[in-house]
Amino acid sequence: MTKRINLEGKHFGRLIVIEYSHFSGGKAYWKCLCECGNEKLVRGDHLKSLKIISCGCFHKETTSNRFSTHRKSDTRLFSIWSGIKNRCFNPNEPTYKDYGGRGITVCEEWLEFIPFYGWAIHNGYSDNLTIDRIDNNGNYDPSNCKWSTKTEQSRNRRSNVKVTIDGETKTLTEWAEISGLAISTLRNRYIKGIRGKKLINPKRMRA
Repeated sequence: MTKRINLEGKHFGRLIVIEYSHFSGGKAYWKCLCECGNEKLVRGDHLKSLKIISCGCFHKETTSNRFSTHRKSDTRLFSIWSGIKNRCFNPNEPTYKDYGGRGITVCEEWLEFIPFYGWAIHNGYSDNLTIDRIDNNGNYDPSNCKWSTKTEQSRNRRSNVKVTIDGETKTLTEWAEISGLAISTLRNRYIKGIRGKKLINPKRMRA
């Protein structure tokens, strides 16, 4: 039997876990206190995946301000959400082949903007970050997405080459950070066929 992870005291959105409640249907349930003061029993996996982030008050607040009143359609977050759906569902989108064409889709919850907006705000969104899938072959859903800087996200792209030096395998981006060299320098050297320690040699190399 898998050992239960203690969630007491942890925050998930607006909820803080008070104590373990019971085990039912193969799932652990936890008693939680919402920021609004209400208590709610929530399945542990729903907490960890942030499928549930409040007693229900957040949903009530957001659904009372749908597209006609939330005035978010001209925001960067709305553009990100629209882009995700286009990549996964629009065959005419240039990048469709790398997303929808590979079977990647958007979870049912995020087909509506408001739930996506709620997840984004409660998971550290800021205008300098982009949405990043943890598993590059996985779908767009709360358990497989996070906000990353462009540098962090580049490590997760299928096109990011991995190179082994002295038995240690890292992406070109990571080797650039370690060596202090520009990623463009390492990429150019790699294209020229340079491998091993020479790839991250700090000295300028002649063609």
